[in-house]
Amino acid sequence: MNNKVIATGVLTVLLMGCDGDDGRDGTDGQSGNDGLNALIRTTALPVGHQQCALGGQLIETGLDANRNDTLEDDEVNADATQVICNGASPELNAQLIGRYQSGEYGTSAAEIVAYHSVSKRIFVVNAASGQLDILNAEVLASATVADDNGIGLDNINKLDSLDVTADIDLPNLGGVNSVAISGNLLAAAIERGDGTNSKQSNGYAAFYTMSDAGEATYLKAVEVGALPDNLAFTPDGSKLLVANEGEPNNAYTLDPEGSVSVIAITDGMPADTALTIGFTDFNVGGSREDEVSELIKINGPGSSVAQDLEPEYIALSRDSKTAWVSLQENNAVAKLDLTDNSVVALQPLGFKDFSLPANALDASDKDDAISFQSWEQVVGMYQPDTLVAFSYKGADFYITANEGDARDYAGFSEEVRADDLTLDPNHPQLAAAQDKTQLGRLKVTTSMGDTDGDGDYDTIVSYGGRSFSIRDANGNLVYDSGSDFERITAALLGSDFNNHNEQNKGDSRSDDKGPEPEALAVGTIGGKTFAFVGLERTSGFMIYDISNPFAVRYVDYVVNRDFSVDFEIDGDTITGQPGLAGDLGPEGMKFVDAADSPNGKPLLIIGNEVSGTTLVYQLVLE
Repeated sequence: MNNKVIATGVLTVLLMGCDGDDGRDGTDGQSGNDGLNALIRTTALPVGHQQCALGGQLIETGLDANRNDTLEDDEVNADATQVICNGASPELNAQLIGRYQSGEYGTSAAEIVAYHSVSKRIFVVNAASGQLDILNAEVLASATVADDNGIGLDNINKLDSLDVTADIDLPNLGGVNSVAISGNLLAAAIERGDGTNSKQSNGYAAFYTMSDAGEATYLKAVEVGALPDNLAFTPDGSKLLVANEGEPNNAYTLDPEGSVSVIAITDGMPADTALTIGFTDFNVGGSREDEVSELIKINGPGSSVAQDLEPEYIALSRDSKTAWVSLQENNAVAKLDLTDNSVVALQPLGFKDFSLPANALDASDKDDAISFQSWEQVVGMYQPDTLVAFSYKGADFYITANEGDARDYAGFSEEVRADDLTLDPNHPQLAAAQDKTQLGRLKVTTSMGDTDGDGDYDTIVSYGGRSFSIRDANGNLVYDSGSDFERITAALLGSDFNNHNEQNKGDSRSDDKGPEPEALAVGTIGGKTFAFVGLERTSGFMIYDISNPFAVRYVDYVVNRDFSVDFEIDGDTITGQPGLAGDLGPEGMKFVDAADSPNGKPLLIIGNEVSGTTLVYQLVLE
């Protein structure tokens, strides 16, 4: 469609010459046919229209060829059509319309979620059980928005479960860690032990075909690397990628290599074997040893670089040619070329400077206050868990949820409190680090921070960025949300900010990665792109408009939790009534486009691992 603004005016022509005698009137000519009338047709464009995200008007003009005083479609002059968009900016409203309560608490009964658009089924990783729960999302076609008591909502029913462990039928299988769907092909990642160690042997990707009615038929299991933690289909459906984390055992006597498995998909059928993308070239003495930046944390005792790197999550470019894989414990991202299945680069993510006012944080759980401060020579490793790719003006970017994670095992631990560090005598936080109401309680690493190698620490290095970030395809930082998450939750929740997800105890996580952003999804609604960031500890999720990654805007914080309920989940011991506390520990998110939704509106599906609940929000621009 050609959209034009047409200006009209009047042209006056003066013909001037010498005065002469008036001439004789001529003979009247024949009457001509009446001309065609020009008509205008105006159509209102709704909010969310592909050309006008905020709504507007379509103005069409043309000649009334059939003289019925109505502008018909075949009379419209396309070259003169105009689209006038509204300039006001509506907000995105997340409305809770669906919820499933498993009744299981603290058992990871709802982790990663996937959606089958044809059958309108939600698949939820019920991790420890080795199964996928199948929920009926068809009920959402007529669901209404929940009232203020969304905690009591339980309107989505469980239809069945896929017993991945039974289908593969091998000994020593462990938990299901991930699920993904492409068309009518479903894949689930499951870990495996060796009888002595729980998850250090090679795991599997189990494949199922889905019928239009949502019935899953087991196809095969393809062996992948150790501890497959996340899997993702390429947008074109030609490959399944699996991030094999390769965690060590608790004694740290066995540390499998981290890797990425690539399984080809041909005409909907997965290959029998996977191709492995490994990292041995980056080992000491390897051909790419010099590409390992000193900013990448390599600290496992006795482990090679390939063993130390732990792939966690996968993001894919829109053209299916590039993947970015988070290496959370290493504070890095691996960029992969999927045209030749190679590692392009290991991208170090650097440090977040907590001396900047925009990054101020509350570092103590013992100060009995909401206290945001800037700290010289105190930094945080970004250490993202989830990451998702998107594009802007034809360029690729990826978003990271900067959770943070320490290596803390019986056989090796890097984690201490700041007051355990021997700081350089000239360190500006020498006194504050010995005060538990200031920096003393902050959890930090012993593996980084001694910049001059003299045995004391020149920089205090903590875990996580307490934020989400946007980076370009080469890992350069474009945007970071700074201290938004803590400041916003403190303003809205008061002393309940930085809460635990296994009990209601406000400010209890300030010393330990704060709200812990972990879950992440991205969706486009009405031409605008939004990021949804789940806060694992405080719970709920943040919404940001990232349509322009260089002009990011906060939209809302949404939480379905009652912070007044007295409860505690401590392993198998449960006290109080966690079911009354609401939704705890968002672990996985899935955005569903309006075209695939049961009710014709975009949806956000969230799996909450601590409360064992699955949520569905409809997303409305208004």
